[in-house]
Amino acid sequence: MQAIGIDIGGTNIKGVLVNGDGTILHEIQRKTNEKETQWWKDAVADILQQLRKKADSDNIPVGLSAPGLASDNNDCIQLMPGRLEGIENFIWSDYLETPVRVLNDAHAALMAEAKFGAGKGYRNIILLTLGTGVGGSVMINGALHQGLLGRAGHLGHVTLNADSDTCDITQMPASLEDAIGQCTITQRSFGKFTSTDQLVRAYQAGDSIATYVWLHSIKRLAVALCSFINFISPDIIILGGGIARAGDDLFKPLDHFMDIFEWRYAGIRTPVVQAVFDEYSGAVGAAGFALQHSLPH
Repeated sequence: MQAIGIDIGGTNIKGVLVNGDGTILHEIQRKTNEKETQWWKDAVADILQQLRKKADSDNIPVGLSAPGLASDNNDCIQLMPGRLEGIENFIWSDYLETPVRVLNDAHAALMAEAKFGAGKGYRNIILLTLGTGVGGSVMINGALHQGLLGRAGHLGHVTLNADSDTCDITQMPASLEDAIGQCTITQRSFGKFTSTDQLVRAYQAGDSIATYVWLHSIKRLAVALCSFINFISPDIIILGGGIARAGDDLFKPLDHFMDIFEWRYAGIRTPVVQAVFDEYSGAVGAAGFALQHSLPH
């Protein structure tokens, strides 16, 4: 069975047609033009139309992911202040004249990994997207946990120091997002670096300040992951986003810090792995979510 997934991002709108094992059969991108409301709505409709022409059936499940909090019945983005004006409470099924399952973009990234990627075969999963900010999502007993108001999974907004006077955008002091997200890289590096990519290159070259900043951030990430392990006890943790593309420069020191902080009952460690999907994770996950909800239970 095939499905269509569309991901509305701040820069691009991405659409995919996937088959039942998550293989991308066709992909399309359009510029979002975020401030032109009708433009990106029409772009979504055009992407859907183009992908439908490639599909093997007219009656194909459709999923859509976007930033913000999805409604309880996943028919719209219920809350997205300050971005994509016009998306809040916009019913995509009515506009596109076909059933559409809508979910948060980080939740969609988890669905991509759980159904088709690094989390396939696992029932309890934590996913973190490490980028400008830190997004997250949680799967419990094989089901995406969305929680009250669709707010579950904002793992980047846990505090690592309740006594800090510096708060993030959700008013959490010393959050994980501020500890490793690119949004604070200049502040964390004493003004020396303006991007995580620049920081990692300097770390690779042996720069002392870069080494301190990078490893200190990874230590705080490890502490957060070990905290998540203690209260969710996942089968696996998946890290995606631009920062995860640092590869061994991230995962090797992270593994050493996890050796220190993780509570390994009976010697069992929780695997922490890199996400399989990246650029199209939101679109693939939206398709997987639609596919999951179209199948008989």
